[in-house]
Amino acid sequence: MKTNEIPAGFTQWDVADYLKNEKDIQGYLDACFEEDPGDGSLIRAALGDIARVRSMTKLARDTGLAREGLYRALSADGNPEFSTILKVTRALGLKLTVARAG
Repeated sequence: MKTNEIPAGFTQWDVADYLKNEKDIQGYLDACFEEDPGDGSLIRAALGDIARVRSMTKLARDTGLAREGLYRALSADGNPEFSTILKVTRALGLKLTVARAG
């Protein structure tokens, strides 16, 4: 068995299957902001998951960025420019705000 094959009787878990409404999406994104290890990996991946739920093709069209580039940039290993994050959040109808911690 190859390492990326799923054993018999198991299915691949995908968070996108559980993001059914705006409340789910907001809770997921909030949790990723809280649990991110400080490198943005969880936040990037969460934005990628949300983009897949809402249509990566539509996001590419709305941001003017290539779909393949968005997949790479919004992966946990991606390294998007901040301007890309701003374009993505705006196109997804999300708003980044700053609040004092604590």
